[in-house]
Amino acid sequence: MTADAPQIIVRVGIEDFDIGTEIDALQAGDPAVGAVASFVGYCRDEGGRLAALELEHYPGMAEAEIGRVAAEAAGRWPLLGITVVHRAGRIRPGERIVLVAVSSSHRAAAFSACEYLMDFLKTRAPFWKKEHPAAGAGGWVEAKADDAARADRWKDQAPTLPSAEGSPNLPDL
Repeated sequence: MTADAPQIIVRVGIEDFDIGTEIDALQAGDPAVGAVASFVGYCRDEGGRLAALELEHYPGMAEAEIGRVAAEAAGRWPLLGITVVHRAGRIRPGERIVLVAVSSSHRAAAFSACEYLMDFLKTRAPFWKKEHPAAGAGGWVEAKADDAARADRWKDQAPTLPSAEGSPNLPDL
């Protein structure tokens, strides 16, 4: 981990976000950044069945919990920056829901931290989803057991840290 804590940015709101702007801000001319890994989640149409997804959150609590998860990731990997943007409100198929982006000096840390953050956002951040189908009545979406299983796998897994010589997966050149 770097001597300084990484910058952590967490935003929740109804507005869409610009992926390029968010990712560029993580690098922001910092020569220590060697990798930025990101995940963007979109609302899918569930085979034409879904007209919209409504996301509700507990304001203040959602941002605080996402911040705690981001701080945990920063404690596991040598990160330089973390950005999490999550939308709320009514979102139609094809629209963005969430961005998780992480910068680090090494790709292994960035990839692992990005996946860790997304796994825990699905299980710990206080968001509720309501489906609005194209036809018929909708309803609230239940938590999925496979989301909990993905988060549980991190309990016994040590962080993937780069070696002192560089990337753990590539020989030094």
